[in-house]
Amino acid sequence: MKNAVAVITAVFAIPVLMGVVGASLVNALFGGASTQPSREALADIPPDYLDLYVAGATVCPGLDWSVLAAIGKIETDHGRSTLPGVADGTENFAGARGPMQFLKSTFDSVVARHPLPPGGKNPPSPWNKHDAIYAAAYYLCDSGAPKDLRTAIFAYNHADWYVNDVLEQARKYSVAAVGTGDCNNIQAPNPAAAIAIRFACDQLGEPYVWGGNGETGWDCSGLVTAAYKAAGVVIPRTTQPEYEAGPLVPAGQPLMPGDLVFYGTPSDVHHVGLYLGAGNMVHAPTYGQPVQVSPYRWAGDDYLTASRPFNQTTL
Repeated sequence: MKNAVAVITAVFAIPVLMGVVGASLVNALFGGASTQPSREALADIPPDYLDLYVAGATVCPGLDWSVLAAIGKIETDHGRSTLPGVADGTENFAGARGPMQFLKSTFDSVVARHPLPPGGKNPPSPWNKHDAIYAAAYYLCDSGAPKDLRTAIFAYNHADWYVNDVLEQARKYSVAAVGTGDCNNIQAPNPAAAIAIRFACDQLGEPYVWGGNGETGWDCSGLVTAAYKAAGVVIPRTTQPEYEAGPLVPAGQPLMPGDLVFYGTPSDVHHVGLYLGAGNMVHAPTYGQPVQVSPYRWAGDDYLTASRPFNQTTL
């Protein structure tokens, strides 16, 4: 989303103050555009919840993570509320349960239609934050999100004040994502990142070759190594040393175009991509899949962290 910080500030202020947020405006801001956590979000949302809101939103293409986070805030303060119905095994006077306040019948209906990704309880539980957040994303999607976000949030809680409160909280939690996520319209924070991204984007469609350095194709680490070499930045050739070389992006800090995004565990990093912005990366995925642009987060991924190698250059 180009120049979206100014757009959000300008167009959202009056409707929210009036308590009326038009469907077209809502969809323009939260329908298909990925945002990053604001300072308020980073200060207020527990890191494990933030990770789940971001990952959970991926099961509903175009749903912004901040909407899930806003619901979690308003319902139970991200599971920190001491009111009945939040703690495991309890329910409130209306029968609502867990951090996202599901009725048992609603939760059971959602998980019957949408098997939840691994990581929660077996069987799924509305008191488990993983299960509750993924179920909330599916429920919003079934109810019309992101195309008709107001209607979807209204289905979650049948009150206009609730819809407005969720959208206002989502606005506070989100800032426009940096970068376009589009190889045809590259935005980057410095020349080194821009050069690296352009090089990687120029390889789109090239085949995946294990150990490939560009002669006949690329593997994931070979692609990003060559991309940064083109920008005058030397980084290790393989994924594990690339991760260990850093410098790592601090936990919770928004990603920037040019960041390297890693997958696996600290002792076994198996994949790397080059972040483009707007939730996308360019990478060489695996055998049979050419260099391509893909979302950097998806349901069930093992995303680890990111590094910012262009900090090491004065380009």
